[in-house]
Amino acid sequence: MLTYPNIDPVAVSIGPLSIHWYGLMYLVGFTLAYLMMMHRAKQPGSNWNKEQVSDLIFYSAMGVVIGGRFGYVLFYNFSKFLEDPLWLFAVWEGGMSFHGGLLGVIVACILFARRYGKTLFQVTDFGAPMVPIGLLTGRLGNFIGGELWGRVSDVPWAMVFPKGGPLARHPSQLYEMFLEGFVLLIILWVYSRKPRPTMAVSGLFLVGYGVFRFMVEFVREPDNHIGFDLLGWMTRGQILCVPMVLFGAALIYVAYKKQATKAQQKS
Repeated sequence: MLTYPNIDPVAVSIGPLSIHWYGLMYLVGFTLAYLMMMHRAKQPGSNWNKEQVSDLIFYSAMGVVIGGRFGYVLFYNFSKFLEDPLWLFAVWEGGMSFHGGLLGVIVACILFARRYGKTLFQVTDFGAPMVPIGLLTGRLGNFIGGELWGRVSDVPWAMVFPKGGPLARHPSQLYEMFLEGFVLLIILWVYSRKPRPTMAVSGLFLVGYGVFRFMVEFVREPDNHIGFDLLGWMTRGQILCVPMVLFGAALIYVAYKKQATKAQQKS
């Protein structure tokens, strides 16, 4: 069993103001994504400039925060919202959903695309390879905060989390950080270095995240008030990942189908 580092979740305290590591990880993630986008924007023929990148980061940040909170309330604790609608705005109590954040970012990308005369998939194909860096830093923030731990386990690297009871558990935040963050980042970055048919990069992101998240959910502790939703083993997170994977696979299929059709018409 490994010893959990037990880092103070509060990074900086200035009087009554406390800045948590989790919030800082969001800032680090968006900063790194901005730098990566700027690198891509400077490539010949990118059709992106600094102003557009800056605005896309802003739109995406709003989508993540607003969509993430709404998604958590809708997908994971809607009953509490019905009891106390104002709880929706109690963001200081925690509670963010990736799938809600994803929907929020899609809405933000639609608004951004309309403003700059781009198509939705031109925007998402450009931005998708940078999303995993935010997932990486976000999961690191979860680990530092000692939240979203894994199920009880006797693997040599299991840890006792301060808020997770006396038993050792999978450090599932680190699994997600590695798979959804680092591995998916490498896959998308390498794949998108060459021109790909429109929708293909976005589709690969959906498939990659959905598959990795589905896998990690087998060792991640389900929410206490939800448990298992389907078949006695499927979690809410796994159920939400299924349509992601199917839709992502459909996008990839349609993207390459259209490319093949255009190639045939030219020949």
